[in-house]
Amino acid sequence: MPPPNLTSLVLLFIILSALASMGSDSVVGAIGVNWGTTASHPLPPAKVVELLKSNNITKVKLFDADPLALQALSGSNIAVTVSIPNSMLKTFNSSMKAAQSWVHDNVTRYFSSSGGTGVRIEYVAVGDEPFHISYGEQFRPFVIGAVINIQTALTKANLAGDVKVVVPCSFDTFQSESSLPSKGHFRPELNKTMIELLAFLSKCHSPFFVTISPFISFRLNKNISLDFALFKETARSHNDSHKKYKNSFDLSYDTLVTALSTVGFPEMDIVVAQIGWPTDGAANASSSTAETFMKGLIDHLHSKSGTPLRPRKPPLETYIFSLLDEDQRSTATGNFERHWGVFTFDGQAKYHLNFGQNAKSLVNAQNVEYLPSRWCVVNNNKVLSNATASALEACSSADCSALTPGGSCYNLSWPGNISYAFNSYYQQHDQTPNSCNFGGLGLITTVDPSVNNCRFSVELFISHSTSLHRSYIFRLMILLTANAFVCILIFT
Repeated sequence: MPPPNLTSLVLLFIILSALASMGSDSVVGAIGVNWGTTASHPLPPAKVVELLKSNNITKVKLFDADPLALQALSGSNIAVTVSIPNSMLKTFNSSMKAAQSWVHDNVTRYFSSSGGTGVRIEYVAVGDEPFHISYGEQFRPFVIGAVINIQTALTKANLAGDVKVVVPCSFDTFQSESSLPSKGHFRPELNKTMIELLAFLSKCHSPFFVTISPFISFRLNKNISLDFALFKETARSHNDSHKKYKNSFDLSYDTLVTALSTVGFPEMDIVVAQIGWPTDGAANASSSTAETFMKGLIDHLHSKSGTPLRPRKPPLETYIFSLLDEDQRSTATGNFERHWGVFTFDGQAKYHLNFGQNAKSLVNAQNVEYLPSRWCVVNNNKVLSNATASALEACSSADCSALTPGGSCYNLSWPGNISYAFNSYYQQHDQTPNSCNFGGLGLITTVDPSVNNCRFSVELFISHSTSLHRSYIFRLMILLTANAFVCILIFT
């Protein structure tokens, strides 16, 4: 056989090099979802896991280590991130014993590396955005100590090779005063902690978890247009020296890349721990806009293009925020916080989306159990002089976020908005007759009062034990003053 000629050898080398490059730098990271449970009537965990599997979602990030969720995930082969609440960081910082106990109860007890009958736990997230600027110094001093103790506990449990420790960082952990990625840096007060954290992550081959929020960037930065946030080709690009940015995601991502490089970690792997677009509770928060954003994001991730500073190297993983709406989330940053879900609270898809698994459309939750088809509305045969005060009282604990300017129910005229408030309170209190009293102003009806896109919901049926387990603490966390302020605006 004659020897191959030089041209053939060169061609073979080029092909092999291209294949090797595709196998490393251009690997498309997996897309998962965040599963939050800050809801008065959460969808049962078994239904949520069915929803994940029906939509071929292979990774999920929890905000706790809820035993009901972990039991439902057992045997599903879904890769899971369990989380430690911020409130526990101080304890784990000071107590190795507490860290070992938590790892035993929440990781070892459920863990299975191959799925099997256990849970494929991949990450333990220490804290939930503990460096968020609104927390000040409340949690920061305890993060590194907690991280080290949890890592040590995993090592002692022979799980350190399978489960990685990470710290989810908020979108405001890094910044650029000029909005140019080349000027990106971590907040000065975080520099020392960030260097310690990144050294730990690098040593343990763990990625940097971070939230990127084009929606909030659009709201806060007048230089970010809606088209730029939504990945639209018609958006005006932003130039940074010889780098051209065509969307808000790349701009934020490369600001972080620069921040990492500035403190000595230019090759740190990045996981986008939260990213999404809300569908209600604010201007430009709608299902159609969210669909545009999500399609643009997923197309961008699957294009393998990466960003100007990391070409052909997309995030290691990306977790959509969020799977479901949560009617008890804090509204301190805006009423849109309760509407991040790709699905409604009852597992019904809000828009078309392809998670990259060749599915034509999302699959809804099946056989969902609701409370009876009853609603609470204002009784128009009564004197309604005190109706606004009653609605304010209802909204202090119920979810009236859709009544916000720009929300799906903002255009309800008086007293329709009063009825919305009454019904929200009524549903949240399991349709008990007394919860539709309001001094005699409430009336229970079997006629759906929903108007156009304004949905008067009927809540889910959940067992009493589940209700206590899930929602009692969340009810205590409602920010009454924030809700009252919004209600004053919408009922006057």
